[in-house]
Amino acid sequence: MDTDQVRSRWDATKGACPTRQVLGRIGHTWTMLVISTLEKHGTLRSGQLKARIEGITQKMLTQTLRQLERDGVVHREVVPTVPVTVSYTLTPLGLSLAAAVATMRTWAYDHMDEIIAAREEYDAKP
Repeated sequence: MDTDQVRSRWDATKGACPTRQVLGRIGHTWTMLVISTLEKHGTLRSGQLKARIEGITQKMLTQTLRQLERDGVVHREVVPTVPVTVSYTLTPLGLSLAAAVATMRTWAYDHMDEIIAAREEYDAKP
């Protein structure tokens, strides 16, 4: 099956298309920050991730990591130590997504001044 045929199988504008879940997940702030952090630092434990991502709660970090593991983006490794050590690493699929996340992050950095100006102009309207 060629690439065009594979792509034509999915249409995110359709309510039943499973890509909606994927787009919702990868577009989520915490997902992007977890992926960016793992890309930058490599394998990390949950506590290390939490320390590097300001504002994320333990509950949200756990939920995000579970979802990313389920989607095959993150690999979870359990080392039988006392206490048990659990670490997270991006899979090859996750690394390919990290490139897209980096592009979006760069776009946001490059255009933040314009966005702030547009917001201020919008908020100043009567």
